[in-house]
Amino acid sequence: MADQIALLKMSPGKPAPLGPTQLSAGCWNFAVYAPDATGLQLCLFRPDTEELLAEIPFSGRTGEIWHLQLQGVADGTLYALKAAGPNQPDRGLLFDSNRLLLDPYCRQLNRPQYWHEQQYVSRSHYSLAKGVLSSTEFDWQGVTKPQIPREKTVLYEAHIKGLTMQHPAVPEALRGTYLGLCQPEVIAHLKALGITTVQLLPVAAFMAEPRLSSLKLTNYWGYNPLAFFAPEPRYQVEDAVQEFKTLVRTLHQHGLEVILDVVFNHTAEAGEDGPVLSFRGLANRQYYLFHSHGEMIDYQNYCNFTGCGNTLNLSHPALQKMVLDALRYWLTEMQVDGFRFDLAVTLGREHKRFNPYAAFFQIIAQDPVLSQAKLIAEPWDVGPFGYHLGQFPAHWSELNDKFRDTCRAFWRGDSGTLPEFATRLLGSRDIFQKHHKPASCSVNYLCYHDGFTLQDLVSYQHKHNWLNGEENRDGHSHNLSCNHGVEGPSSDPAIVAARYQHKRNLVATLLLSQGIIHWLGGDELSHSQHGNNNAYCQDNPISWLNWQLDGHSTKFLQFVRQMMALRSQFSCLQQLSLLDDQYQLHGDKHQVHWYLLDATPMQEQHWHQAELNCCMLEIINTNSQQSLLVLINGSARNEAVLFPGNSRQLVFDTALDDGLQPVKPLQASQWLQTAHSLSVWQ
Repeated sequence: MADQIALLKMSPGKPAPLGPTQLSAGCWNFAVYAPDATGLQLCLFRPDTEELLAEIPFSGRTGEIWHLQLQGVADGTLYALKAAGPNQPDRGLLFDSNRLLLDPYCRQLNRPQYWHEQQYVSRSHYSLAKGVLSSTEFDWQGVTKPQIPREKTVLYEAHIKGLTMQHPAVPEALRGTYLGLCQPEVIAHLKALGITTVQLLPVAAFMAEPRLSSLKLTNYWGYNPLAFFAPEPRYQVEDAVQEFKTLVRTLHQHGLEVILDVVFNHTAEAGEDGPVLSFRGLANRQYYLFHSHGEMIDYQNYCNFTGCGNTLNLSHPALQKMVLDALRYWLTEMQVDGFRFDLAVTLGREHKRFNPYAAFFQIIAQDPVLSQAKLIAEPWDVGPFGYHLGQFPAHWSELNDKFRDTCRAFWRGDSGTLPEFATRLLGSRDIFQKHHKPASCSVNYLCYHDGFTLQDLVSYQHKHNWLNGEENRDGHSHNLSCNHGVEGPSSDPAIVAARYQHKRNLVATLLLSQGIIHWLGGDELSHSQHGNNNAYCQDNPISWLNWQLDGHSTKFLQFVRQMMALRSQFSCLQQLSLLDDQYQLHGDKHQVHWYLLDATPMQEQHWHQAELNCCMLEIINTNSQQSLLVLINGSARNEAVLFPGNSRQLVFDTALDDGLQPVKPLQASQWLQTAHSLSVWQ
């Protein structure tokens, strides 16, 4: 070890930027935030065996930042930290000079992080993955970001591994990897579907909870972050950084954006009994939120507004800086296009309460890089007063769970849901009020990764999460699902037909709605998780998409493609510009009319009739006078419909020919709308 130190040239270095910075070949500057530490050491390891090479004390300190510069570091060398200081849990100080810690700003891990209790207890340095000191230069080949307008965005939520693990056209060695997702056949599928933006479940390095490891399960989704800057090595072939950049470059070359699902509300260090891996061992008191008694902070009682044991303190300047640095890093160095923020209310908690004008939101709004990104909020967390749909800034979009629930309730036949159904269809203006916010603030979705798939939504009345090891207690029980008479798979032709018509109704509603469209990857393939609505720990075919389609699922895929194309064809479906909405001005202006089925204009009293579940919606382009007419029949009986005005041409009917467009034009001025169905006329 002494020989290794002798070969290195050391100097105090600089306090900025934080993390490891390569100054030239073999020359690195390290800067670490550890305000309460009395000493800090840099540990270097061999890249092949993780054998310890050297332990070097940081010789510089500026305020709360420790810093060190080294020259003579071989490319690929691994590193970690050790911090000395008092170990006084009652004061929030958890220093242990023998405990190896991961640098919160490390850019790359040498391997995935797995939980090994015996190694952790014995403080073996093999219990922790290491940071990699290597050049991250990359040839972007002049490719730029697609910059899809918000109103034209169609999101496709995908898991890096699950999307391609069973894809027959992806080479076996690339399945489940970053490189697997950017294979031509996968991109062709996304383009044919009409997707504009791929939203990836967490790709930042994570660790499965010790509880799951003891059950021989894993955190498949990745919502348990360990390192905010480092791409997860589980999805690499050889080099996670280079391969993730290749994925982004390839998708951009084909006009597809990349949005990351990011988790800045908690870490893998969990609650008071959790492991010390990084943040706790460097700045526990600053990075996390704690409960208090009067003015006394209880440092052994972590706030758990996330359900994961701890809550990051975004109101603290140090953590705020780290999160903003991480966002800029992914936007600039990795060239992604935006983010979906998990439990985003936590980002805006100041003094433990959500503040829509929180400093975090203000900084993003004025930052020249961050303000240009697509920003999507999950507008809730599990802390007190944690639901805030519609309360984020106007340049943010928000997951609209009310759209999901209303569509599900209406199409399974719940009475009294038509008024809210109409509101959700036209952009949820009770939540995202016109004159103040665009309809694209609403992210409309039917299904998400945490819940039933679309196929399971029409096949199961109840959740079936027994394989998760929690005796079916986990997962949401209010699913608004309908099994059509049989729980689970069925070969009965009538049940199969009813289920696919139910799915077509939901899909048509989604694609006709105002707002950003969110599509759960695999729903177009009729993917089933066998009734598991919380498959977060199922890294197996329950979660991996099945690309082998039968006749029914093939036709349903065709219908989804048709609906995506229809949306892109009509500008009024992408952005409805009403005459009385002054928030955004466009060349086209639209009028909306609602009718009863006999072509009588609907009046206010009609909306208060609980038994009413059928109507017509007409959208007219005031410039061209072209219009779309939507017939909605949520009742259990066939309904005769008289069209307003002239005869129309059928675009599609969810009850006819698997919902596919008619081969020959069909003109009509009246129609018999089948029970539980929807049609569109031009």
